[in-house]
Amino acid sequence: MKAVIVEHYDSIDGTSIKEVDLPNVGPGEVRVRIGAAAVGFVDGLKVQGLYQTKDPLPFVPGTEFAGTVDAAAGDVTEFKPGMPVLGMTRSGALAEYIAVPAAALKSLPPQIPFEAGASFQANYLTGLYALDARASLGPGEILLVLGAAGGVGIAAVQLGKLMGARVIAAASTPEKRDFAVRHGADETIDYTQTNWRDTLKELTGGHGPDVIFDPVGGDVALQAFRSIAWRGRHLVVGFASGTIPALAFNLPLLKGGALLGVDLAQIQKREPETHTRLMAQLFDWLASGKLQPVVGRVVAFEDFRDAFKTMQSRSALGKMIIKFP
Repeated sequence: MKAVIVEHYDSIDGTSIKEVDLPNVGPGEVRVRIGAAAVGFVDGLKVQGLYQTKDPLPFVPGTEFAGTVDAAAGDVTEFKPGMPVLGMTRSGALAEYIAVPAAALKSLPPQIPFEAGASFQANYLTGLYALDARASLGPGEILLVLGAAGGVGIAAVQLGKLMGARVIAAASTPEKRDFAVRHGADETIDYTQTNWRDTLKELTGGHGPDVIFDPVGGDVALQAFRSIAWRGRHLVVGFASGTIPALAFNLPLLKGGALLGVDLAQIQKREPETHTRLMAQLFDWLASGKLQPVVGRVVAFEDFRDAFKTMQSRSALGKMIIKFP
């Protein structure tokens, strides 16, 4: 089979597609023929060796995928060849086939295309864990989403609306702000403008956002926290800006506010009951049509580098998807 192989921690230009052996199916495992895989910010960091944990070289990047069951071990009963599935793994998704434990897979509703399935789990679980389990976002509250047109940002916009919040989407270009509105944002803000906090104050009637969903970091995060409502909750999701901000401790004191960390990698291990509840809610919304995963730009497998470069340039609308033949 063909797979993207990272042999050295480097830019994506140093990575190529190679022929490798088809993965064997061990006990408890399922082999999936991948139809689509997602490329997120973390994937770009892993290729460069810049993520907080490093995959041993050589490795196949990619953590999210959707496809069709190709084979299953004899002790696996819930998945049969031909079934559509989606899954998450530490690595290995940018390949024509992948073998994973059955527990890593979920059945994909038949009406959901592979591209949408591959866009779903990481972004929407992160968003719902943040807004529900961490911030307890309530109906009528004001939610400010920074980086609202990115994969996890647009998920937060959609989820915030489903939870009854008033959603203000902050993004850097008219195209990104229009994209956020098409997916449910009530208002938008251009946070590249020096007076964007004045606009936020006007939009909220001086109240400020009750919850800030922040996958961006950097100076915009500091400015946003200065505008937070009394007893507001600032969700620390990531640092797409490349800069980790340093917040003066007197600001949470003066605002009665809280910084809340959101780390998807630890949810299932540390909070298994919460993980199960949130996944059930997400798949219920997915199956009922209340939640439709946003598919960003789709590129062919052989053009995988374009997906990484678009994502790393922060010009992507939604999550980048690689489609397999």
